[in-house]
Amino acid sequence: MRLGVLDIGSNTGHLLVVDAHGGAAPMPASSYKEPLRLAEHLDADGAVTPAGVEALTDFVGTALELAEDKGCEETYAFATSAIRDAPNADAVLEHVRGRTGASVTVLAGEDEARLTFLAVRRWFGWSSGRLGVFDIGGGSLEIAAGAEEAPDVAWSLPLGAARLARAHFAGGQPDAETLRAVRRSIRTAIARDAGSLLRSGPLDHAVATSKTFRSLSRICGSAPSSEGLFVRRMLPAATLESWIPKLVEMSHREIAHLPGVSPDRAHQVVAGAFVATALMDIFELAELEICPWALREGIILERLDKLSVLG
Repeated sequence: MRLGVLDIGSNTGHLLVVDAHGGAAPMPASSYKEPLRLAEHLDADGAVTPAGVEALTDFVGTALELAEDKGCEETYAFATSAIRDAPNADAVLEHVRGRTGASVTVLAGEDEARLTFLAVRRWFGWSSGRLGVFDIGGGSLEIAAGAEEAPDVAWSLPLGAARLARAHFAGGQPDAETLRAVRRSIRTAIARDAGSLLRSGPLDHAVATSKTFRSLSRICGSAPSSEGLFVRRMLPAATLESWIPKLVEMSHREIAHLPGVSPDRAHQVVAGAFVATALMDIFELAELEICPWALREGIILERLDKLSVLG
């Protein structure tokens, strides 16, 4: 069957159309993206601004038309932290529904972590043993770990790259004291619940997903996307640590010219690097392997599992 998954993230709106059936990997048929940057269309109270609401509504309407044109039997729309945390989330989604007819599901942070974990488990398989999965999104950081298909620990923190960039880097390059304070607050937030993962023993395989991690991996020397999905891509902790002083000194324009960095996300790279190095320090990880599957694939796989049970 042909399915559409409409991902309304804090950075990007992304429609992924796949041909899928139980027992096989979903095969991408079409993709449509728009840089919504919802995490930066928030007012002082965290509510989505009128400009953000209009951009979101226009994107959803266009994406649904494309999904229909591509012959999708179902299109599942979901939103993550920018909408999840907005005090006007209900009004935003009602506006979208009134204009487009789309019912958008807001994923809880724990569900976001769980579904991403499912996708990574299916990609790497049982040989990964106890698996740890880390995903830096635009608005939130998801962490999950376990030895089965469902993680035994999964949680979400408000440490997305766009959120941190907006809060701490919007005014230009922070001074050394501010950078140290940002670094400390990130590490304190991650360490607060780190014991829930660590007490179950070491990870056999530590994996990262998301555009932020892919960009950092490319900066640190991994293969470009043009070499295909099945090339092994790693993010070494020591290499990333050596890059951070250089990234802090670079302008957004300079960062945008680094391999794997898109211009619309260049301003988030330093914040993402701070989160990534904090994760690897706190969980004592020498490296992370990059997985090409993430939340969208997890949603598709769970949907196929349910259809298999029903059928």
